[in-house]
Amino acid sequence: MKLAFIIDPIHELDPCHDTSVALMEAAQILGHEIWVTETSLLSVVGSKAWGMLRQIELVPVQLVQGCWVAANPWYKLSDPCFTSLEAMDAVFMRKDPPVDDSYLYATYVLDYINQQKTLVINNPSGIRKANEKMYALQFTNAIPETIVSADKQFIWKFVEAKGAAIIKPLGNKAGEGILFLQPGDRNFNSIVELSTLRGRLPVMVQTYLPEAKAGDKRIILLNGEPIGAVNRLSSGSDFRNNMAAGGTVAPTTITPREDEICAEIRASLRQDGLIFVGIDVIGGYLTEVNVTSPTGIREIDRLDGTRLGEQVMSWISQTLKK
Repeated sequence: MKLAFIIDPIHELDPCHDTSVALMEAAQILGHEIWVTETSLLSVVGSKAWGMLRQIELVPVQLVQGCWVAANPWYKLSDPCFTSLEAMDAVFMRKDPPVDDSYLYATYVLDYINQQKTLVINNPSGIRKANEKMYALQFTNAIPETIVSADKQFIWKFVEAKGAAIIKPLGNKAGEGILFLQPGDRNFNSIVELSTLRGRLPVMVQTYLPEAKAGDKRIILLNGEPIGAVNRLSSGSDFRNNMAAGGTVAPTTITPREDEICAEIRASLRQDGLIFVGIDVIGGYLTEVNVTSPTGIREIDRLDGTRLGEQVMSWISQTLKK
């Protein structure tokens, strides 16, 4: 197969952590051809999506005493080549959030790929539909009590009723801007004003789940089916469990309740073309559905001895044969 990955600048990626690198590495090990590009290098010509692509050759990471170790340098790039994305068997949209104008316009470019010829992961219209915070709200049996609002008084009443809550910006990633709220906090008004840009921008407010102290589970889904999970734990000095916020990881299993959550969201994910997804679960509640560049493969493979990237590539190969 020929595969293209739309990513952040390759030199900014961490080969020992980034799932994009794990996926590319798995594809290379299986004998597939890997190309990379960036959102700023995409174009539409003749009503077709094109990109300035470079072929990449990776030096796979090695597991040494329980840690991934990368070579230096760990990749080699070819000269750029202006290529139709329909020349690829599959295109991965793996640019990190925020989903700003640049990101949004890139998804419009990807609309001009004929998906009868080339599989796009994830579907650009599905990405636009699935704000990673808001998408979960449709699954009312799976989520904790949640509101979305820019109204300070409404937010105050919710937090007062629940005793404690978490406020989340709708467009951030990796725990950025997530804050803990209590009714008696003297900074309450300032926190809400800063988070909502003085009432101009809605935010998500969820009841605080004490089970978060035991971890925030990331579950990787492939075409709606769970294929692996990792538990993320806070550093102790921060209530957030995100790895980007200094959290650690631990092995885990998927519980019957989490299987139920996966089953509840499966049909919607498939309908929206959201093939590779990472959901976050705390205490048996779905808190987020990550569809832009979900991560966790490196950690799961290291802890469980799996090769999830190869499983993803095998699924793509079988799907393209149908």
